[in-house]
Amino acid sequence: MNIILFGPPGAGKGTQAKYLVTKLNSFQISTGDMLRNEIQNDTEIGKMIINDMNEGKFISDEIVNKLIKNVVQDPQKKNKLIFDGYPRSLSQAKNLDILLEHSKQKIDFIFFLNVDKETIIARIKKRKVLEKRSDDDLDTILKRYDTYMETTKPVLDFYSKNSNFYEIDGSQKIDQITNKISSFFNL
Repeated sequence: MNIILFGPPGAGKGTQAKYLVTKLNSFQISTGDMLRNEIQNDTEIGKMIINDMNEGKFISDEIVNKLIKNVVQDPQKKNKLIFDGYPRSLSQAKNLDILLEHSKQKIDFIFFLNVDKETIIARIKKRKVLEKRSDDDLDTILKRYDTYMETTKPVLDFYSKNSNFYEIDGSQKIDQITNKISSFFNL
């Protein structure tokens, strides 16, 4: 089963993805983690990522699509993908469709965790203290939130026409969101 989790930074995609990975014996595909890994390994891609992130921009589709292609084509992960924060643009969504089609896979569920800016601010402040994430600077997150909402709207429009698209109130408590998502899988 392949699943896409959408939502702005701080919406809880990672938390829900980790839960689904355990319950469905799947693999979390977090572009954020992949990109942080590139930064940590101080690669050329990592350096480009830092520049973009500091400006509140998203990373180029070319970089992200390359990283995603390797994952989708991995036979051990076939039909066991939980996409956490990907796709973020229409070109990424179309790229994902092509990659899945070539590997004879499909998306089974698409969940949009819809969260307002005030809730995001409160969560980011809490997460920054608890997890000490370097990419959680509040000003940067707010830029990323605005960019996310602007950039991702066409992607949401693209997927919202599908019968497997579900919008979930992401401002609820973690266990309430988990229960809502779980209800689709009888977990």
